[in-house]
Amino acid sequence: MLASLAPASSDNCLTRNEWICGRYYSSRAGELTDALVQHVGIVVASVLLGLAVAIPLALLARRYRKLEGLILGTTTAIYTIPSLALFSLLVPVTGLGQATVVIGLGLYSLTILVRNILEGLRAVPADVRESALGMGYAARRMFWRVEVPLALPAIMAGLRVATVSAVALTTVGAILDYGGLGGLLISDPTFKAQVLATSVLCVALAVVLDVLLVGLQRLLTPWTRTAAAR
Repeated sequence: MLASLAPASSDNCLTRNEWICGRYYSSRAGELTDALVQHVGIVVASVLLGLAVAIPLALLARRYRKLEGLILGTTTAIYTIPSLALFSLLVPVTGLGQATVVIGLGLYSLTILVRNILEGLRAVPADVRESALGMGYAARRMFWRVEVPLALPAIMAGLRVATVSAVALTTVGAILDYGGLGGLLISDPTFKAQVLATSVLCVALAVVLDVLLVGLQRLLTPWTRTAAAR
C-alpha cells in the first residue's frame, strides 16, 4: 500500500512510514474528508435515532413506575453487549451497511439518554408544577413550556455523553464497510501517518461536537447563565 503512494526509489516520509507526513495529508485530503463526513453523518443519525426512541421510553418509565425497572434494565443490558456482537445480531435483520451501524449506535445511546431524560424531568420542583397548574397550564403545555426547559441541562448532559461515545463507537462500523474514519484506521494499521491522522480527527471531532452541544445548551437555557452570574 505504501509503495503505491510514492516511487520505491524516492526517499520521503511515505516510504519511511513516518508518523507525521505532509505528503500523506496532501495526497489523501479528499479521502480523509469523505471519511470524516461519513463519520459525522453516522454520529448525528444514530444520536437522533436514540433520542427519538429515548424520549417516549423515558415518559413511559415516568408515568408507569412498574415499567421503569424493565426499561432501564433493558437499555443497560443492551449497552453491555459488545459492539461486534450487537452488529452481528442486527445484520440478519438490517443487512450489511449504514442501517446496521446507525441502529446499533442508536441502541447504545439509550442507556444514557433514557436515564438523563427521566432524571431531568423528575428534578423539576413540585412547586413549579403546582404554580403552572394554578396558572391554567394543561398537562401538554406544562410539559413543553415548563418541564422540558427545566430538564434541559440534564438532557443535554446525556446528549453530550451519547455523542462523544458514538464518535468512538462509529469506528467499529468499519467491519461492515461503513465506519467513517474507522475504515481508514483498520485498512492498514501499519500505515503510521494514516493511523495518526484518523485518530487525531476522531478526537478533534469528539471535542468539536461536545463544544457545539455546550453552546447549544447555553443558547437554550439562558436563565442558567443569569443564575451563575449572580
